[in-house]
Amino acid sequence: MPESPTDMSLAAPKRILIIKLRHHGDVLLTTPVAHALRQRFPDCEVDMLVYQETADIIRDNPHIAQIFTVDRQWKKQGKKAQFAHERALFRALKARGYDWAFNLSDQWRAAFIAKFCARCSASLAYRKRDNALWRFCHDFINPDLDWSHHVVERHLHVLPPLMQPDEVKAEVSMAIGGDIRSSLQEKLAAQGWRGEPYVLIHPGSRWMFKCWEDDKTAAVAQLLLNHGRNIVFTAAPDETEQAMLQEITANLQIHPGVNVWTLSGCLNLRELAAAIDGASLFIGVDSVPMHIAAALNKPQVALFGPTWVSRWRPYSDQAEVVWAGDFGPLPDPESIDTDDKTRLLKAIPLEAVWEKVKQKLAL
Repeated sequence: MPESPTDMSLAAPKRILIIKLRHHGDVLLTTPVAHALRQRFPDCEVDMLVYQETADIIRDNPHIAQIFTVDRQWKKQGKKAQFAHERALFRALKARGYDWAFNLSDQWRAAFIAKFCARCSASLAYRKRDNALWRFCHDFINPDLDWSHHVVERHLHVLPPLMQPDEVKAEVSMAIGGDIRSSLQEKLAAQGWRGEPYVLIHPGSRWMFKCWEDDKTAAVAQLLLNHGRNIVFTAAPDETEQAMLQEITANLQIHPGVNVWTLSGCLNLRELAAAIDGASLFIGVDSVPMHIAAALNKPQVALFGPTWVSRWRPYSDQAEVVWAGDFGPLPDPESIDTDDKTRLLKAIPLEAVWEKVKQKLAL
């Protein structure tokens, strides 16, 4: 039987582990759990366990004491090496002496860590884990929320019985160190930037079906230039995204007194965050940069297609969402082939996006 959460050390924990083994955006949208816990228990240390490649998105976060990572390359090193890595991780987590583990991943590795590295563990009632072993690994299984709720609300729903989600106002957060800001500014300065204000456009996504048409993105950019606004374009190192950016910028007419700076494939995730933070407006699609802009509470216009808007919209009052479903039919999100390169935001008209941009910039 688990110890009662009314036990003093469990009711007023000193150390907590949050587990989220997913993608960058998923990890970022878990930070409200850490924020809520630190508000409720300001003297508590909150650690996170994430995949190694996602750690940068929570680095320097003041609500997180330590970050532990799982490297997905371990399994390529052979079973003996992988076991050694897993054992070292388990020992390091066990040594922290967690009072609670909140598991927001549906992997068995996460479940076993929650069970054996903390005095008390909680997770959500994931549909595919509705079995005795999952229940054995967690002292508390909280109901999962349906698609009408934002993923942040879903994550916060893991917190009972330690605390209720509505006890505090939790926020998505991302911290940017001074060294990262300086690095970003140096890269901009190398292209001639001298501190001028700018709008940042990030048109790409790891999945092409989430992207708008290049000619419409170029048209929005041209309208911004015509209104005297400078633009910073960003893109991931991926060849497809870089080719997209080249297509968008190829025929822009740049008037005297305005500038376009292109940072294509040369920024790490934290430098991208610094670039977004320095912008007067972010324009992008359903992607990690969109969630970063929300975490930084930047004004933004976000374009959405066939994903669950209610669950994945930017978690910020500063965001305006333009959804393709308001202008034409969309396939069911559960039916999407993520390898399909067909862009599914075609129904979004230029006028709808430009109207939101004008509102945000008071043009």
